[in-house]
Amino acid sequence: MPVDKLPIVVALDGPAGVGKSTVAMAIAAALDLAYVETGALYRAVGLLARQRGISLDDPDALGKVATGMDVRFRMEGTVNHVVIDGVDVTEALRHPDMGPVASRVSSYPQVRQALLPLQRSFAQRLPGAVAEGRDIGTVVFPTARFKFFLTATVPARVERRRLQLLAKGRDVPAQELEREITERDRADSSRKVAPLKAADDAVVVDTSGISAEQVVDRLLAHIRGRL
Repeated sequence: MPVDKLPIVVALDGPAGVGKSTVAMAIAAALDLAYVETGALYRAVGLLARQRGISLDDPDALGKVATGMDVRFRMEGTVNHVVIDGVDVTEALRHPDMGPVASRVSSYPQVRQALLPLQRSFAQRLPGAVAEGRDIGTVVFPTARFKFFLTATVPARVERRRLQLLAKGRDVPAQELEREITERDRADSSRKVAPLKAADDAVVVDTSGISAEQVVDRLLAHIRGRL
């Protein structure tokens, strides 16, 4: 099949707080591509495990949960709704407690392997998809046509997270957010399976001190320049 007839896959990786979701949604909207939030899939496994009384220390059982999930994404404005087995679980997945759960669940090879077919299925239809996460360019879509790795300083990421939480009515001390972010970085970067890192052929963009709109413009210029 000619390259211009293949689905376009944009792989967007990076640690927590660099603006991946905002940027990915904007790029997907600009290019009329599907938006795939892979982090929500790991949160979904953790949520279903909790609901079913399955231990987060049982990787084989968690892998079975991941294999049997029917997950759909539905964009409504700027909100990416996550629907599992016909039930909208968006709010439950966004609860602060689910971040550490997702990090823990994602460390198991059984879960990561089970979710690969699901993740890849979202990008099999034309015109393609923007997928964001932590191993998109290295594991999920290693041959993606476009790969980006977003990064930012810890203080910048803490401030972004603090402002997000304030907008939701939660005033969390900066020190607490810094501990959460650095711990998540350590867990994601040190896990044995699919650790957080930039793909060798990824374009690395430091988002510290620049707006999400500027990041989007930079990435879109790169993509459109190669289409």
